[in-house]
Amino acid sequence: MQTNQDNDTYIADRALVKRWLDRVPVLETIDPEVEAEYKEKIKALLKERNAALVAHYYTDASLQALAEETGGFVADSLEMARFGANSKATTLVVAGVRFMGETAKILSPEKTVLMPTLEATCSLDIGCPPDEFAAFCKQYPDHEVVVYANTSVGVKAISDWVVTSAIAVDVVEHLIDQGRKVIWAPDKHLGRYIQRKLGNSEDIVLWDGACIVHEEFKTRALLEMKHLYPDAAVLAHPESPLSVLEIADVVGSTSQIIRAAVEREEKRFIVATDHGIFYKLQQQAPGKEFIMAPTSGEGATCRSCAQCPWMGMNTLQSLYESLRDGSNEVLVDPELGRQALKPLQRMLDFRAQR
Repeated sequence: MQTNQDNDTYIADRALVKRWLDRVPVLETIDPEVEAEYKEKIKALLKERNAALVAHYYTDASLQALAEETGGFVADSLEMARFGANSKATTLVVAGVRFMGETAKILSPEKTVLMPTLEATCSLDIGCPPDEFAAFCKQYPDHEVVVYANTSVGVKAISDWVVTSAIAVDVVEHLIDQGRKVIWAPDKHLGRYIQRKLGNSEDIVLWDGACIVHEEFKTRALLEMKHLYPDAAVLAHPESPLSVLEIADVVGSTSQIIRAAVEREEKRFIVATDHGIFYKLQQQAPGKEFIMAPTSGEGATCRSCAQCPWMGMNTLQSLYESLRDGSNEVLVDPELGRQALKPLQRMLDFRAQR
């Protein structure tokens, strides 16, 4: 690991992300009858275990639908955890990636937290190892450490703030207004978006990480698609490259993208985020058309192709087996969890005051 000449980024070990990605199996589609059978078994187990299912927007539509049908919840990572903390359920089943299960456990340490698989991770998470990030932060002792929710409990524990994409700009702007300098991690694209929005790159140091899904969206192909669909508005997540964000009509978190699709007048949208969000988009705005933004994965040349391969590891079968056996429990060291809760709570308090 080494800093670049301008000392404003830290080069993450991309080979580490690739090694993890190569481990992800290619999943097959499930037979409708088998799917229905699994759903009935899962519903019975959820009731038997006093469990609630929370699913991320990027998981398979069958899991999102099942969460809603059973009184669970579909949302972004933080709202999933907040729902779990407020739920009367004693067991939480988190369909998403590992940092989401950890966040749920941090906010609900007294509850059992299960996941369909503990192998489901995130390129932003594994591309920001706690020990290497701690060494990086020591180079900037006068900086406030602000990290994205897509990080491990170890990284959260050594941070000052944990934020979501919906509130990242507001928090960093608040700190800059106070005369503070900021370390932002791990997503460089979201970091550059924040720099651009605030007109300040000197006081915001970036870690060099990226989401393998959002990084695949390509500017030239998106411009061609806009030409093909001139009446369509472009909705983009800020984890996408800056050149893509400059084309977008709306840049926002998953929940902000969904809200924009409902509230805007356009009837057609080009969407630059994980394809899993289409379930909720079509549910909330049934009279509108949604088109996936083009990626470099055309022709099956990538493993992401607008769908997170780790999110895809959440299946009805693995969910059923986890509930049946009580397996894939998320465990967080209590002291580490208490340390990680502090920057999370700081962000929650900040948002409550807005």
